[in-house]
Amino acid sequence: MGSPGAAGAAGAAGAAGAASSLTDLQAFCGRIAENVERVIVGKREVIDFVLVALLVEGHVLLEDVPGTGKTMLARSLAASLGGTFKRIQFTPDLLPNDVTGVSIYNQRTQEFEFRQGPVFTNVLLADEINRATPRTQSALLESMGERQISVDGEARILPRPFLVLATQNPIEYEGTFPLPEAQLDRFQMRLRMGYPALADEQHILDGLRGEHPIERLEQVVDPEQLVRYQRQVWDVHVEHSVRDYILAVVRATREHPDLTLGVSPRGALALYKAGQAHAAMQGRDYVIPDDVKALAGPTMAHRLILRPEAALRGRSAESILNGVLENANLALSAITA
Repeated sequence: MGSPGAAGAAGAAGAAGAASSLTDLQAFCGRIAENVERVIVGKREVIDFVLVALLVEGHVLLEDVPGTGKTMLARSLAASLGGTFKRIQFTPDLLPNDVTGVSIYNQRTQEFEFRQGPVFTNVLLADEINRATPRTQSALLESMGERQISVDGEARILPRPFLVLATQNPIEYEGTFPLPEAQLDRFQMRLRMGYPALADEQHILDGLRGEHPIERLEQVVDPEQLVRYQRQVWDVHVEHSVRDYILAVVRATREHPDLTLGVSPRGALALYKAGQAHAAMQGRDYVIPDDVKALAGPTMAHRLILRPEAALRGRSAESILNGVLENANLALSAITA
């Protein structure tokens, strides 16, 4: 039987090992973010949020006007990881098999052979996803939720890591098919790039010397490490008070008079997991309320549905969520005072 001193030493060694591993995870994410920033200038918060989604095997909807760098973000992330990158330009005539793949009869072997679709990749850019028909949009649902596709009755596992970055234009809806609530709920986050600041845009123009910076971008990490860090995020501690804070925000959206639909249990889990990843990226093995506040908007706003009369009064999902968070913060302050 081991001595108490030996047990204490083993516990201290385990804690030191966990701290070292978190430092490695933080450095891993930092290398990716700094490399991506060579192409995507002045958008570190957006890059960090994409990395949060990547760490929890979530997916991201990039909703912004054309030309703000959505495609470049996906390409530079894939280049930094050293993983494969594929792009699908969604159009009304795109078919589900164009996404997942198709079985083709080989006359020489007299057998059907499966030809993989672009979904078999590490980083998939679903460009202008709302321009495809609902049938084609739904071809992504299984791959996003289950990390597999089913073709001809056979399940085919997708490579890991696997991240879907879907884009849509929020100001042009002619000829589009809005994403249904069930599909919006599959996205871990909805992010907006926004226009760069003046100094950042000057830096972007100055960087275009001879070739685009994306052409010089190199791999900076091993994608196999990412799979290990994705498992490690599950070990980040969430105190009961922080868990209850998340649930208070979620339940308040379900009971809000200006909302037809509040945040689903999947949305609560998305915020919970995102908080763990965000804490790990800060080098912490525990989640704090500030992690929840930072991620509430990106993970929950797209899951809310306004009542028509609230929309007519000028309310938005973001403003309602901000009010819910403010009330939850006041309640949290009263408890901790």
